Amino acid sequence: MATPLTASEQLSAFKAEGCSIVEHETWRTHNRNHMGPWGPVHGVMIHHTVTSGTDSSVALCYGGYAGLPGPLCHTVGAKNGTLYMVGNGRANHAGSGDDDVLRAVIAEKNLPPDNEANTDGNRHFYGIELINLGNGRDPWPEAQLDAAARWAAALCRAHNWSAASVIGHKEWQPGKIDPTFDMDGFRARVQRILNADPVGTKPPTKPTKPTKPKPKPVVDLSRLITAAEKDPPKQGTPVSYAGTKIVEDALVKEGLLDKAYADGHYGTTTKTAMSGWQERCGFKGRKPGEPADGIPGKTTLTALGKKYGFTVQS
Repeated sequence: MATPLTASEQLSAFKAEGCSIVEHETWRTHNRNHMGPWGPVHGVMIHHTVTSGTDSSVALCYGGYAGLPGPLCHTVGAKNGTLYMVGNGRANHAGSGDDDVLRAVIAEKNLPPDNEANTDGNRHFYGIELINLGNGRDPWPEAQLDAAARWAAALCRAHNWSAASVIGHKEWQPGKIDPTFDMDGFRARVQRILNADPVGTKPPTKPTKPTKPKPKPVVDLSRLITAAEKDPPKQGTPVSYAGTKIVEDALVKEGLLDKAYADGHYGTTTKTAMSGWQERCGFKGRKPGEPADGIPGKTTLTALGKKYGFTVQS
């Protein structure tokens, strides 16, 4: 047993599903409730108008005509995908149909052939009229079909129905042909929308804590100078200062030192590489023509650290 949605609940459901909605005149209180009950609702029904033109079709579905007063549906679907709300409550759209079909809709089972017209459908179905001549030649634009599917999905989601609760007028009342498109394909489209999540349905994920940036490695200038002056003899001997490896890795990235010599020893090769960096920074040897000495200084080491991600402390 499903209680019909209020006007506000319908609008919220449609907008959450991404529908473009226009509220037409006094649709919120426009209905045929004085002629019979409205609800419980069990599904949604798809029609076509057999008309052309948005304004005239909306006006017709809102006001009806001689012998069949409006509203003639709850929503009108335009070719461009805009949905016009024209009624809220009992509407003259479904007419009498097959009780076996209604039971199948309630159970969300495959529909039997509609061979009787013994049950009031206006009481139990939301209805949408899609603007189309229904002659098999008037096209069904993608925007219109997508909007209709979202409209149907919004109601199904609100009532916890599957796409099996969506039927065509031609599947309800013998002799009807609307809509002219394939309803199984349309239901599959609705179900794909239901399988996705509309805006605001899934619980929001907890915001992840921002990861703290790793602290930059620190190179002690005085200890590095001591290591450079001691000039460890070769690979394999104890490293005098571990920070040397940080500097060597930077010199490797700069292309001044072969990776094989980045071993933590401030040996001759490392000193030559540092000399090359100092010269790139504009420093020369003490005498004209001499290369820079390769003993690290505050300015050049700080520049290397800024480029390759370490800090220098004196």
